[in-house]
Amino acid sequence: MTKIFISGKKQQSNRGNYFKLSTKKTVLNNQQISSEKELRAQLEELIGRDRILDDSALLDQYSYDHSFVTGRKPLWIVQVREGKEIQSLVRWANQTSLPLIPVSSGPPHFRGDTLPFLGGVIVDLSQMKRVMRIDRKNRVAMIEPGVRFNQLQPELAKQGLRLMLPLCPRSTKSILACYLEREPTLIPKYQWDISDPLCCLEVVFGTGELFRTGSSAGPGGLEEQWSSGQAQKNPTGPGPSDFLRLVQGAQGTLGIVTWATIRLELMPSIQKLFMVGCEKVEEVIDFVYWLLRLRLGEECLILNRLNLASIIEKESSLIEELRANLPEFILLLVVAGYERFPEERVKYQTEDIKDLAEKYHLELFTSFPKLEGEKVLLSLSQPSSEPYWKLRYKGSCAELFFLTTLDQTPQFIKTMKEIIKETGFDEKALGVYIQPLQQGRCCHLEFDLAYNPYDQTETTLTKETFIKASKALMSQGAFFSRPYGIWAEMCQNQYPPNMMALRKIKNIFDPNNVMNPGKIYL
Repeated sequence: MTKIFISGKKQQSNRGNYFKLSTKKTVLNNQQISSEKELRAQLEELIGRDRILDDSALLDQYSYDHSFVTGRKPLWIVQVREGKEIQSLVRWANQTSLPLIPVSSGPPHFRGDTLPFLGGVIVDLSQMKRVMRIDRKNRVAMIEPGVRFNQLQPELAKQGLRLMLPLCPRSTKSILACYLEREPTLIPKYQWDISDPLCCLEVVFGTGELFRTGSSAGPGGLEEQWSSGQAQKNPTGPGPSDFLRLVQGAQGTLGIVTWATIRLELMPSIQKLFMVGCEKVEEVIDFVYWLLRLRLGEECLILNRLNLASIIEKESSLIEELRANLPEFILLLVVAGYERFPEERVKYQTEDIKDLAEKYHLELFTSFPKLEGEKVLLSLSQPSSEPYWKLRYKGSCAELFFLTTLDQTPQFIKTMKEIIKETGFDEKALGVYIQPLQQGRCCHLEFDLAYNPYDQTETTLTKETFIKASKALMSQGAFFSRPYGIWAEMCQNQYPPNMMALRKIKNIFDPNNVMNPGKIYL
């Protein structure tokens, strides 16, 4: 049996274990299928032999990631290219009871949501790379799940548009996966709803049925809607329903999205970065609240010095050097001018921001020692270069994040520091990221625990800290709106009625439990 290396320890591969855990025979077209070989033959008829991958080393890569979730080795990786193939695959999975795990982003992965729980088949969506439509008038684009940020950004720039970016996404990250998972974007004033910037989508549910949400549901097909001036921008519907909210954040447990429309914004012609340094995050909380209330600036976020240094530098020694020259926390604020009177817009916003900063006795900087503002601004406007910034300091990173309000972040940070002091985790390896959302109504608070995955003692200590901190922060009021890994069980214990409702939804849209089983719906 093949051995693979996961987070500093060896674990066994589980190829074929699905057949031991599930029934030894499955039914396909009323015939008894008892072997992996026969299942493979049926799959080749549906998809084609050349797009079914079974290289052992490649399969191993899908059985582990940078999380502490235990995965199994999949049977095959199937590369799909269109919605009809996905429908056929889902119907086949219902007949054979083989799990399907949709994956659209390339490695590295961090949260365990793409790890097979019972083996099964990886549905690789990365080859679905069509940019189906860009509508400048309505500021919307329609894309397939394999489209990545560095692919779409140049196309949008030609029309003076830009994406709503998360914080330095990895180069292999799917845009659609990012928005489906509700990853925070950097400009809170453009986020009116927690589902933004995702609009309408087409999904193949676990039943094999094709469904379109929002205004894309009809009347008429897409071409007819386009000819009448529609842009598939309203996510609510059909009727009073809101199926987008069921699919978004479901971690592929209800179906597979084949395309989606996403909101865009204008490309700025001028940008200016301001930075505010502080030793305690509470020093800038009220200042940020007023910035958001007055709609001053565009990108607005807070990083601690480790995370900012990791974004700027690529080597651990250089990260340490830059980190030593930065304040503990840094507020990053970008002012932008657009097509009309850009200089005037930047000027009056800059004056208002300076007046507000003076009121709170804060000093605005455009650079810090050994850190140029232009370099920071460039990093915020594009995906991370390789290696991915969260892996640069020690080689791996455990992400712990949740929703809260901006004014509660100091207490959560205090709790986190108390926990790492108890466990002995190195405080210098703790990254902090605070991202206001929905115009400041709430915020994303993230702790990044950097560790060496080849050091067994350090890996064990990080896992212990991660679990202990997750439980302590939830008991303090942290809202884990994206329940990956152990958080799913924690949420189930905390909110049993909600989990009962989720299981009912799962039974409707995936009655045979073939879509990414073992995630969320425990």
